[in-house]
Amino acid sequence: MAQWTSAVGAAQLARLLGSQQDRPAGPGTRRPPAYRALADGIRLLVLEGRVPVAARLPAERELALALSVSRTTVAAAYEALRGEGFLESRRGAGSWTAVPAGNPVPARGLEPLPPEALGSMIDLGCAALPAPEPWLTRAVQGALEELPPYAHTHGDYPAGLPALRAMIADRYTQRGIATMPEQIMVTTGAMGAIDAICHLFGGRGERIAVESPSYANILQLMREAGARLVPVAMAEGLTGWDLDRWRQVLREAAPRIAYVVADFHNPTGALADDDQRRRLVDAARSAGTVLVADETMSELWLDEDVEMPRPVCAFDPAGSTVITVGSASKAFWAGMRIGWVRAAPDVIRSLVAARAYADLGTPVLEQLAVNWLFGTGGWEEAVELRRVQARQNRDELVSAVRRELPGWEFEVPRGGLTLWVRTGGLSGSRLAEAGERVGVRVPSGPRFGVDGAFEGYVRLPFTVGGAVAEEAAVRLAAAARIVETGGTTGGEAPRTFVA
Repeated sequence: MAQWTSAVGAAQLARLLGSQQDRPAGPGTRRPPAYRALADGIRLLVLEGRVPVAARLPAERELALALSVSRTTVAAAYEALRGEGFLESRRGAGSWTAVPAGNPVPARGLEPLPPEALGSMIDLGCAALPAPEPWLTRAVQGALEELPPYAHTHGDYPAGLPALRAMIADRYTQRGIATMPEQIMVTTGAMGAIDAICHLFGGRGERIAVESPSYANILQLMREAGARLVPVAMAEGLTGWDLDRWRQVLREAAPRIAYVVADFHNPTGALADDDQRRRLVDAARSAGTVLVADETMSELWLDEDVEMPRPVCAFDPAGSTVITVGSASKAFWAGMRIGWVRAAPDVIRSLVAARAYADLGTPVLEQLAVNWLFGTGGWEEAVELRRVQARQNRDELVSAVRRELPGWEFEVPRGGLTLWVRTGGLSGSRLAEAGERVGVRVPSGPRFGVDGAFEGYVRLPFTVGGAVAEEAAVRLAAAARIVETGGTTGGEAPRTFVA
């Protein structure tokens, strides 16, 4: 019986391998043999989760043709991977990827490290900050005071607590977007919202247009749902969206859904202006595409003089094109898993009906906590505290990276939580692997792309500052030296760092 659960075609594997960039070897640096380079490339893809564990690899002859190398080179690479525990084979069943005993299974997303691992590892993988106290404690205490009447009910509210739905609707109305509670569904975080939307509109095999790059966890959610992702390249720097390209893709590919982060885009930090938003909505309406606007970063402007554009849904007064997703997880705390959908009432009814076969509803206590924050002014004070913290972290991280890695290029975003960095020609995948060895965890660019794009990038979040940001930059510079020279850490273990 075969031990593989998925398969990677020769052409797909060749594209992924071809995306891995390496700086030309310097004086005195020996290039590895071709088979070794191939084995290392496949191993990196497995370690990053870009090729799943238990994925069947192409036959030696097929991969040799796709890569224009000899079959002997592929056979030697496969043999090296088997010896290292990254490949298993069985006669008649082929060869499939594996991980050596004792190694953690690679993740496809960007989940945070467990707390016990943080003593020796600086985690730049998760773009989330600690809770803004004392507001978390106050919100939970306020929720407990409001809980008794709800405890006497069944506790199932598939559309969300009526009080919270009304509160969210009022907040949109205050922003100039008239909204009824019937247009709101409360979800378990933004991920829960987008998962529900994808299942309602984007069945298996449906096309979904996405920014390129885009948020890694959402891309993976869509892949798992069986969607066919259609990437639309972002413009260089913080200018964001190429609307002529978007109009062309929407017209020619006719995707069922388009997913965009117009407010401090993750990972680039770009902010779409009013004209871009208007044109994007018009293009989606003309193509018959549902435009999903992710607003989870919309309140995280960091510079005082930022003028926030109108919400994307403001350019869809009929409510037939735009579905808006919001969340407390980025602006407040990732542990507060409360999100919401704003859409036309008939769309909300369909989403609520489908929820009976998913998670049934969102925890009542957390909904009451967010409702308390919205109703007391605690939300505004907590988010302002979050902005101050993120602004300071951003400035300190930028300063440290510029000093330790002057060849790395980036533009400093005026909001959000992430810095999108071009790594001076170094492979982001190899930097991520070397970073693990020297004690800093950083996601490589291809996590945020489709089919191996953005190998020359990494994403750095504004989650650390001060001495931790300084040490993170030092460790990143050490990882860069390893990648540049093809060397090792010299046996030095990462230092334990206590923030």
